Amino acid sequence: MSGKATRDHIVEAADQLFYRQGFEHTSFANIADAVKISRGNFYYHFKSKDEILDAVIHLRLANTQMMLDKWEIDGEQPAERIRSFINILIANQAKIKSFGCPVGTLTTELAKLNHASQQDANKLFSLFRVWLRQQFRLLGCKADADDLAMHLLARSQGVATLANAFHDEKFITQEVSQLHNWLDSCLEGVASLSKHSLQIDGRKI
Repeated sequence: MSGKATRDHIVEAADQLFYRQGFEHTSFANIADAVKISRGNFYYHFKSKDEILDAVIHLRLANTQMMLDKWEIDGEQPAERIRSFINILIANQAKIKSFGCPVGTLTTELAKLNHASQQDANKLFSLFRVWLRQQFRLLGCKADADDLAMHLLARSQGVATLANAFHDEKFITQEVSQLHNWLDSCLEGVASLSKHSLQIDGRKI
């Protein structure tokens, strides 16, 4: 295995362990055992757990951006792209039930620890916020785009937290259905506003 491949393997293993066990409760030994490499080889790539954390956050940011880019390609309309965000709760419901949201759990833990990497971890939420805001703007909700993005983020985090607390996948399914209904109401509001504008001024399209 090449040096880069070994390093990538360490980061991927740490990513999963931080998610399942938490950053604070994951040791160097846990990660080394998961990767099945010697301590000497391990320390060649990372001198501290904080260095690994930085690499994990960087990996998550890159993976999140790739996911958002894919949603852009797959969804012809902004509503379809927003639904992709909503449906991630269903796609990951088994993991969410067991461990919560990977973004929310990490940012919360680092905030409690007052860790120096807290702001970097928060960039994961910022990626979603900026992307969702843009989709709502394209949808026609320009004035309320950021409020709608934050509402959807907050609602999805609440769903993940409660699903994890009660270990309830059915709850996730019910809440996702309600989120789709909420988005439908947003679409109806945009259509109604557009129709009203046309009635006031026929020159508007």
